[in-house]
Amino acid sequence: MALNCAMLNAIREPIPLPDENIISTVDSGAEVILLIPDTPPEGSRLSGGSGGAQKLKAMGRIWLTDRRFLFTSSPDSSFDSLTVPLPSILTTRFEQPTFGANYLSFEIKPSSGGGLTDGTGIELRFKNQAMFQFVALLEKTRERAIYMRRQVAQEDEGLPSYTSPAESSTVTLVGDVPVDNPPEYGF
Repeated sequence: MALNCAMLNAIREPIPLPDENIISTVDSGAEVILLIPDTPPEGSRLSGGSGGAQKLKAMGRIWLTDRRFLFTSSPDSSFDSLTVPLPSILTTRFEQPTFGANYLSFEIKPSSGGGLTDGTGIELRFKNQAMFQFVALLEKTRERAIYMRRQVAQEDEGLPSYTSPAESSTVTLVGDVPVDNPPEYGF
């Protein structure tokens, strides 16, 4: 099962989008735990879910691009792949528990039809390397992706162009004062 799926090539690496650049990879030892909240059962008036919360766990590889966070799992995992557009990462927290390994948790806004629901959370742990450098890189890349998305939105919503009034306007002058001026108010 692929969630918010990514297209993979024959060696299970994601196929990049046009003009997408890979920033970093984690080639092994990445553990992803998906926490999918309780959803109303299909057929209820709220939304079409399967009912019941789900916790899916997989080991695999990670790619961080300038647009997406991508994960592909080993073949025996509970899900095949996961892709999250960087602007869809709503919140992040770097957790440093007293007992246990550090991990990154983040909440995402799922893509429609991607198999996830609102409130879905991800916990990311590394088995073979330190995590702090990756977290800093993810945060910086995410901020840049959000900034670029806002820039594109502002360009699309630009103000309409205005033209100056026609030069043939007829303004009557009495002395050096235009007649169309508002009256003077005396106090």
